[in-house]
Amino acid sequence: MPKTRLRPRVVKGMPSVELSRREFVLRFHRRHEDPTFAKVAKPLEVVAEVAWKNYIKYHKSPNTRRAGGAFAEPAHELPREWLDARKRILQADHKQRRKDGPSRILIINGSARSDQTCPGEMSKTYRLAKIAQRAIEAATRLEVDFLDLSLLASEYGRTIYPCKACVSTAQPLCHWPCSCYPNHALGQTQDWMNELYPRWAAAHGVMIVTPVNWYHVPSVLKLMIDRLVCADGGNPDPTTTHGKNPQLAKALELKGWDYPKHLAGRAFAVAVHGDAEGVDNVRTALCDWLTTLGLIRAGDSGAVGRYLGYFEPYATSHDELDRDTALQEEVRNAARSLVETVRQIRSGKLKQPDRALSPPREK
Repeated sequence: MPKTRLRPRVVKGMPSVELSRREFVLRFHRRHEDPTFAKVAKPLEVVAEVAWKNYIKYHKSPNTRRAGGAFAEPAHELPREWLDARKRILQADHKQRRKDGPSRILIINGSARSDQTCPGEMSKTYRLAKIAQRAIEAATRLEVDFLDLSLLASEYGRTIYPCKACVSTAQPLCHWPCSCYPNHALGQTQDWMNELYPRWAAAHGVMIVTPVNWYHVPSVLKLMIDRLVCADGGNPDPTTTHGKNPQLAKALELKGWDYPKHLAGRAFAVAVHGDAEGVDNVRTALCDWLTTLGLIRAGDSGAVGRYLGYFEPYATSHDELDRDTALQEEVRNAARSLVETVRQIRSGKLKQPDRALSPPREK
């Protein structure tokens, strides 16, 4: 229901974060402290000067083009990166909705540990995710997209930037897909989320396999989770808020916002493992989050939470996984349950008793 309130106010008062030229240049050069950069010191000075000017003039989105007829204000300039990401999402969503196409499952390895970085060993999560992949691939007419979030720690230039919580200012300020990045003025470029949004949109089912890190999901997974907030009520038209204008966004929300769920109707499964603590909390949190997005849980088998080598040495944890064939089978069953849930959703056989109900409280 529309809310009648006074004209919304934008509250400010935090200290400035603008750097001095000296501090900016120091930080720029700290990226190039390897002695091999000494031979290009002069060119780097030139680049540093350009970067400083772009920073002080705040070139957040220097590459723009007219939004076009699909938007409320066609002449408004939008970032090319955002428009390109939106185009890929629309293409993926169209592909996902085709009734004659194969079912697609997105499997997510939520661990940062990798044998390509300092730990020197693959994670148990990666092994469990691969077990799930093989179980899914055993089904006919299925495609699997394997998303390995450990690449954030092991691959050059692979980054997911943190969510800025635009939703908490006003829901329409949070755009679908996220328009907070790239921010060229701050050097916040190559944001991986522009590639991950279409992969979520293309999926009929999603399976997250994750360890417990200090009672929570690993930071690589949490970064993606936070940046998917725009899938739950996000504004698909940034021209309505003139980009990031909080006053316009607040007014738009208070007129009445429909909080579109952009990924609703897909199925999900989760498999959580821990060494000593936090498994139940993490499993519940993941299931609650995915349900809030509008995804459909793949039955009781689709939510696995187990301890692996409870309070045993980390050094022998892979041996524990080798022995724990029950956990391996539970992960397979979660994957199989996900496949069956996707099949029922796509065939129209899955009956949700609350599907026709409207929530009395929006977000």
